[in-house]
Amino acid sequence: MTERPRILAVFGTRPEAVKLAPVIRALSLYPGLETRMAVTAQHREMLDQVLTVFALTPEYDLNLMRSGQELPELTARILRGLEPALRAERPRLVLVQGDTTTAFAAGLAAYYRRIPVAHVEAGLRTGDKYAPWPEEINRRLLTVLADWHFAPTEVAAANLRREGLPAGRIHVTGNTVVDALLTAVRPDYRFCSQALSAWLAAQGSRRLLLATLHRRENWGAPLAAVCRGLREILTEFPETCLALPMHRNPAVRAVLTRELGPPAAAPERVFLGEPLGYPDFVNLLARAYCVVTDSGGVQEEAPSLGKPLVVARATTERPEILARGGAVLAGADQAGIRRELRRLLTEPDHYARMAGAGNPYGDGQAAGRIAAVLAAELSAEP
Repeated sequence: MTERPRILAVFGTRPEAVKLAPVIRALSLYPGLETRMAVTAQHREMLDQVLTVFALTPEYDLNLMRSGQELPELTARILRGLEPALRAERPRLVLVQGDTTTAFAAGLAAYYRRIPVAHVEAGLRTGDKYAPWPEEINRRLLTVLADWHFAPTEVAAANLRREGLPAGRIHVTGNTVVDALLTAVRPDYRFCSQALSAWLAAQGSRRLLLATLHRRENWGAPLAAVCRGLREILTEFPETCLALPMHRNPAVRAVLTRELGPPAAAPERVFLGEPLGYPDFVNLLARAYCVVTDSGGVQEEAPSLGKPLVVARATTERPEILARGGAVLAGADQAGIRRELRRLLTEPDHYARMAGAGNPYGDGQAAGRIAAVLAAELSAEP
């Protein structure tokens, strides 16, 4: 009996798991394919939440997360840790997503063993190799390593064509984050976090500002400046409240608690909580009035739910929503954050234009398109 072509999906962070889960599910519909999973656990607890939500059970768990781990150490440990899985599985291809250190190192490990690589969310670019850091270089290097390039938008595909990639290897699919989001947001959702649920109930009719802040290039003074801009808005607009689930990195949490915790900000109107599970987070996003973020994935999720977006960065690799008018770049700048939030809170027409900009990132069918391409390439019939 001929052995079924095997795909090894490698991921390590919550965003990767969220965006690969729909692809893994879509691949499972092809009986001629076998998909297996290896996780690095680059982000242990946040990854585990998503594995539970999407009922994913990896065959390999490298468990590489370490406190204070730096990028050279993590990269080397991923390369070494994946070797046994690659030897044992002998996959026809390795599937990676996005721009994390896990994605890049997995692509490199596959290349060293002459295993083809499929890259989901290919072609995103800022043009600045230090912003975001190290993600911009991770995704550029993955482009060199990969054999199949699944671009979420035509803008991303155009970036790849400009870099000389063969057109037949580029597939515009939409972003799988939309696939995942549409399965998780529900109007009757009840939050798992009792602390968040109680806090929301206490806010009454206040307008909810949601923030996510963790980018490496914003650590220190830039992050503090963003927090001060948020604090000024809370002071100026007492009918607003702020939810900010904190990243687990101590360097991030120290600044957030100093600048937005008591007594610096109004404690009854600020929720500085632990990282939320994926369903809690996206359903909180659905309730938000607007969003402030330096995250990449939130820039895709917010417009999918019609939420105006203030990006606390000077550049973005997701320019599509800027072009549509659903997001603005405020920078990691106190005055910029204050200015853009004030406009959203005081100019109804401006808010309506941003909220109605639409979603440029897909229709919720991206995973099926990716699976169909891979099945065809590997000569497997659904």
